[in-house]
Amino acid sequence: MATLPPGIRFFLSFSKDQWFRALVLFLTYLLYCSFHLSRKPITIVKGELHKHCSEPNEVEPHSYKEFVILKALPPSAVHNASRCGWAPFDKKNYKQLLGALDYSFLCAYAVGMYLSGMIGERLPLRYFLSSGMVASGFFTVLFGLGYFYNIHNLTYYIIIQVLNGLVQTTGWPSVVTCIGNWFGKGRRGLIMGVWNSHTSVGNILGSLIAGFWVSSCWGMSFVVPGVIIGVMGVVCFLFLIEHPRDIKIENPPLSPSNVSCNGLKIQNQILKAEESYPEKNWEIQNMLGPTPVYPTHHVVILQRDPSAGKSGTSAISFFGALQIPGVVEFSMCLLFAKLVSYTFLFWLPLYMTSVGHMDARHAGDLSTLFDVGGIIGGILAGVISDKSHKRATTCGLMLLFAAPTLYFFSAVSKTGPASTVVMLLVCGALVNGPYSLITTAVSADLGTHKSLKGNAHALSTVTAIIDGTGSVGAALGPLLAGLLSPYGWHNVFFMLMISDAFALLFLLRLIKKELKCVRQPAVEQTEWKEH
Repeated sequence: MATLPPGIRFFLSFSKDQWFRALVLFLTYLLYCSFHLSRKPITIVKGELHKHCSEPNEVEPHSYKEFVILKALPPSAVHNASRCGWAPFDKKNYKQLLGALDYSFLCAYAVGMYLSGMIGERLPLRYFLSSGMVASGFFTVLFGLGYFYNIHNLTYYIIIQVLNGLVQTTGWPSVVTCIGNWFGKGRRGLIMGVWNSHTSVGNILGSLIAGFWVSSCWGMSFVVPGVIIGVMGVVCFLFLIEHPRDIKIENPPLSPSNVSCNGLKIQNQILKAEESYPEKNWEIQNMLGPTPVYPTHHVVILQRDPSAGKSGTSAISFFGALQIPGVVEFSMCLLFAKLVSYTFLFWLPLYMTSVGHMDARHAGDLSTLFDVGGIIGGILAGVISDKSHKRATTCGLMLLFAAPTLYFFSAVSKTGPASTVVMLLVCGALVNGPYSLITTAVSADLGTHKSLKGNAHALSTVTAIIDGTGSVGAALGPLLAGLLSPYGWHNVFFMLMISDAFALLFLLRLIKKELKCVRQPAVEQTEWKEH
């Protein structure tokens, strides 16, 4: 009989549970990657919506593909590539108008996030997430159709941004809840640090796709990502498994100790076979022939657990989630950390265009290095926090080094592309490292905090509160950048450094508590040696 090939033996070495975990991890990675892929085009297209003044007749194709696209467009669409960009963004107050697009999306995202977590706990996540993705794809395509149908109404674009911001809130609480259902706390920082790279990968892919079309047909920069996230919504509906119990994966055997589940106290009592028969009946049993030997009998007794109350499986309230230790501190820290990150996300390409004198495509390609640094920083933060068991301290150290790095970036970015590349990688790692850790491992830890007594319904609400508060900072950052940039980019970077300092300030109490927990065992050990 021939031996199995090595590849088949490799597949058989994994259990059914492990394969489904890998499927959920990979699928949720792709799903949220498509969310960020569809958000990125607006940052790339900004340089095309308002650009250095040129005559309409100067719009020329740079390749045969661009020539075919321009020929297929109506003459009015080509003519609307006006001297200073696309109306109404071709005016002198273009930074405020572009900031209004960012602000409308992010404000709707922040408000919707608080509601999305509570709604997601009460609906099937697969339906909730897939419908949100299809709707987001629809609104993203609508934004791009403004180019083809020659729409120059600012209200049209703002309404689309608001609606898109609302439906995009279905993504984060849903995917984090799925990951929390399938993976325990062991090495959660590393797993989620690697998994959270979908944010940066999505930004990179979105930049590359939007950058490919931006100079010739910026409408396609929105249509293509919109179609991608819509298709991924269909994939989500077909393949996403919300919880291990949905495919009846066997739970580990119960130990003899008491277990609390769904408000019931489970007592696994072991009864020996020999104790179940009275001694006086032994002769009668022996006359009937050999009796099968059952070494133990397991009797499961269900009792109402008084400590669980009536709400063992009920969804946690908004104010109840705020009372979980650490939720408020990490939420406020994420507010300022996300302010810095999203200011880079939405304004870095335009900054590179203005300061580095690049075109929109090259500035978009170079801005992806900030996201590459974010991948490294997220994984590094996860590994360090797993080894040290100090989430707050890890975030605090990275924020401490991020502030001076932002100052150096503002000075170095004007000297040349080589130094800019290095600083973009370093800034991305230090800025996105805490952001990644808080939105993934920290949110999952707090959503399964011991004070919840096993209430699995809290994870989505806690995740929504933390990320929703962070989204308030994500809305403020681009808005402040739009208001301050006309007075000089140095004012924008000064605002970013102050925000970074506030993010660190809100973590000081948690850092002090973590360090105190480390010193306490050392003192006890010294006293034991002295005695």
